[in-house]
Amino acid sequence: MYTPQVTDHYENPRNVGTISDADGGATVGSPANGEMVKLTLKIVDDVIVAAKFRAFGCPTVIASASVLTELATGTQVSAAQEITAVQLSDALGGLPEEKLRYADAAENVLKDAIADFLSK
Repeated sequence: MYTPQVTDHYENPRNVGTISDADGGATVGSPANGEMVKLTLKIVDDVIVAAKFRAFGCPTVIASASVLTELATGTQVSAAQEITAVQLSDALGGLPEEKLRYADAAENVLKDAIADFLSK
């Protein structure tokens, strides 16, 4: 059911954790809903130099958050704002329609964390 990319990011998630001195952060969802993603960002000179996540839920939500951190790290904030759920799905080898909501959650948490940074 899962692509090799989803399995890899689930079994070997990248950038797990929390940045203690984060410049931006957000949480989407809740454990009560069965899925939650928390993202923290370190931003220097308008570039995301580090992104870390914590996630609760199925393998797809963990994989989506993991691949999100890889795509966002090293990018300008303005470019990171353009990352979409479709790009996350593509990076994971394509998600089935019923699993796209997890890529949507990852996209939303990134946009919320950037909005938090920009509001400061």
